[in-house]
Amino acid sequence: MRLHTLHELDNTEGTNVAFTSVCVFTFLTNYGIGGLSPAFYILSQEFDKTVTETSDLLLWPILVLGVFNFFWVPVANYFGKRPVFVFASGLLCLCYIWGAVAQSFRSLLWSNIIAAFAGSSTEALGASIVNDLYFLHERGTQMGMYMNFISGGNTIGALICGFIITGLSWRWHKWIAVILTAINFLTVVFLVPETRYFRDENQNVAGGVRSPETTTHPDMIRTTASSKEELGGAGGGSGAEEAGNVTLVEIPKKTWAQELNPWSGVASDTNLFKMFIRPLPMFVYPCVVYSFLGYAVSLVLTVAVNILNSFVLQAPPYNWSPMINGLISIPGFIGNVIGSYSGGYLVDVFCDWKTRRNRGIFEPENRLYLMILPLLITGAGCVLFGYGVEKTLHWTSLFFGYGMVSFALTAVPTITMAYVSDCVLPVNSDALMLVNGSKNIVAFGFLYGIVPWVEEMGYIDCFGMQAGIFVAIIAIGMALMILFGGRIRHRQAMWRIIL
Repeated sequence: MRLHTLHELDNTEGTNVAFTSVCVFTFLTNYGIGGLSPAFYILSQEFDKTVTETSDLLLWPILVLGVFNFFWVPVANYFGKRPVFVFASGLLCLCYIWGAVAQSFRSLLWSNIIAAFAGSSTEALGASIVNDLYFLHERGTQMGMYMNFISGGNTIGALICGFIITGLSWRWHKWIAVILTAINFLTVVFLVPETRYFRDENQNVAGGVRSPETTTHPDMIRTTASSKEELGGAGGGSGAEEAGNVTLVEIPKKTWAQELNPWSGVASDTNLFKMFIRPLPMFVYPCVVYSFLGYAVSLVLTVAVNILNSFVLQAPPYNWSPMINGLISIPGFIGNVIGSYSGGYLVDVFCDWKTRRNRGIFEPENRLYLMILPLLITGAGCVLFGYGVEKTLHWTSLFFGYGMVSFALTAVPTITMAYVSDCVLPVNSDALMLVNGSKNIVAFGFLYGIVPWVEEMGYIDCFGMQAGIFVAIIAIGMALMILFGGRIRHRQAMWRIIL
């Protein structure tokens, strides 16, 4: 059965357009903020800032991108996802205008921080609508696509920014982001409907149909009851078609004009305060802990290279221009694409094969076997990059190292977030909020000290230790979840911790 909760947009084209609009939103968040990294060396000179101070342009937005997941997800669960996306995409555009005209480093920093506040709305909510819109066997592929858009903002943005800085200025990078976010704001307004779905049948079926057993379909509600009286009078007409004790009630679809309404009502069965505190007990779920730790260390490795590479490649002995420096984003982008393919489509194919061998029974832990790929590739790439910088090896070693590091940034979260969604589907947006919010907080803690860490220990020891931490987290978590994940899931299903 398709777990399709977008009743008013059940055609494939409309679904893909809505999902792509949200993906572009998250791409532009990272494009305008993280894509500015090739300009860090120039900005440090223009505003007379140290390496550590300049890195704040990326570090504090990373923290904000994580923390405010804990704000946006409860708000979206209560008021709806559409009003959140409409408001946040408009705010992102205004913040980029602010950044383009900023006359001081502090002003530029705050424009990035507020932009991160707006963009944080897509971190968990963007991932959660994969489950709103797509079949079970499509989720890995679509989650991989979503992760490509997130990581692509940093890699493609940095590549484009290098050329823009050389030919024009860093401000034009912001102005281009303004143009693109303005267009995306319009697509969100006109093409992204509400995907939140009230699973209480009384809120979805006209005529007051009430039944203890209900399953849903994009166009019909199948309700089982023992008599018409138990159906609240819906069996007597009004689009109901009765056959024995089964009644099919057609749900009227909204028109496009009705879908433009940014207001879809509030959740009547709870209050906003409860929405904020409800997800917190889910930190005891092992799948959530493994996902956010794996995502965090993958993010740390990639962002560490983003912060440091301009100070390495634009300074002696390389002495590259920002345009040439931006080319390091090419292997980063290639690593992201291969990682999302491996963690998405390849995992879906592998899971389909494992499910057939398991007599048609799908086990979420099947997704975790291919975590061996980022474990080996990224662990080696991290060591290669650190050794290449410290020993001043040929630039190809740095490029290959960065591409291998970037592999994990899409592969690890694509696999683990799809795994979390499979394990806790009814509350997946809350679980993904914890994953996305927590990984940024952990990453901020590591990255805030990355420059002093490198200066004190050197690149080889610094990146070698990071590689060790990454391999340990991925390997230990993978082994435990594959061996005991099934038992843990059955046990946690009986836990009464969801508020």
